Amino acid sequence: MVDRNATSIGRDAGPLDANNPTLGTNPFWAFEYLFTNYDVLALEERIILALRGIQPIYFPLLAIFTVPVNSVAIVILSRGKCGLSECVTRYLVAMAAADLVVVVLDLIWRHIPMTYRDQFSFLWSIPVCNFHAVLLYADADCSVWFTVAFTFDRTLAICCQKLKLKYCTKRIAAVVLWTVALVSCLKNIFWYFMLTGEYNFHNDPFICRERPGILESQIWAAVELIHYIITPVAPFFLVMLFNVFTVRHIVMANRARRRLRAPSNGETPKDPGMESRRKSIILLLAVSGNFVLLWFVFMVHSIWNRMYWLGYRVKVPPEIVQRTGYVLQHLSCCTNTGVYALTQSKFRQQLGMALIYPLTRLARVFK
Repeated sequence: MVDRNATSIGRDAGPLDANNPTLGTNPFWAFEYLFTNYDVLALEERIILALRGIQPIYFPLLAIFTVPVNSVAIVILSRGKCGLSECVTRYLVAMAAADLVVVVLDLIWRHIPMTYRDQFSFLWSIPVCNFHAVLLYADADCSVWFTVAFTFDRTLAICCQKLKLKYCTKRIAAVVLWTVALVSCLKNIFWYFMLTGEYNFHNDPFICRERPGILESQIWAAVELIHYIITPVAPFFLVMLFNVFTVRHIVMANRARRRLRAPSNGETPKDPGMESRRKSIILLLAVSGNFVLLWFVFMVHSIWNRMYWLGYRVKVPPEIVQRTGYVLQHLSCCTNTGVYALTQSKFRQQLGMALIYPLTRLARVFK
């Protein structure tokens, strides 16, 4: 059986390996190696080293930015003063909370310690990796499927007026969100038995060391492949399908309303119904489009990597795909708040008030 870690260009190249004793203590070793050997490296190796080199800067900055941004978004949305329905608010709060937990479990507890091994070496001696994996993958499932649930809810609200009053309510939203969370936890328990409690120092899809025989087991391979199909492949196509239905319905409805409301003098009055649908579709497409764009590379690598280890070894998944997927996937944890700010004027107002509030309090103290 080929060593899973040997497929990486860095581990295959020897000096590029971050675990090399001469390089492993320096989190910025990739930039040093890139600048020293730039002329003799191939283009792919240069890109991989550049991606490795930005991680010691990118991961901490993203964590510093994402934690307060998502926390503020949760507070603002929870107050219910953004002009959104209670149903939509619950979905958006759940998505922001799931993204925040992903940042803690994956970015802060996994990738930053992996990048700064010497500074966080005490974490790797705690044998809780398989428990950590269950929580991480369950929360990632919640983050993705909350987006699917929100997209489906908006599709029903826009396309099926008869079902809107029955389904698009805060009670149904709560039931859906708690069901998704419970199913996600139950679905990912298998990681506890598939992995050990020992952390894996390599930047692999598995954050823990596998139990003996796991990689060679066709049963576990099938289970892992189903896991990646459920998240993120199925959500990816469901979100796209729901958006196609929604956009098609809105285009047809707007054409019909324009014909019915067309005045004899040729002037087109403002239509509050069309304006409301326009705002809804902008929010929907922005949230779901953000998910599709930022998860696409990670999805491709996950399926490609699992198919490779099932024996379909046409070509090993390039490391550049894996690292680009990680960068974009983690970026998705903070972009939804930016989406709300760009598409919702009342959210921007509340965000401005939240940013000004500490300054006003300080001013009062000094006065």
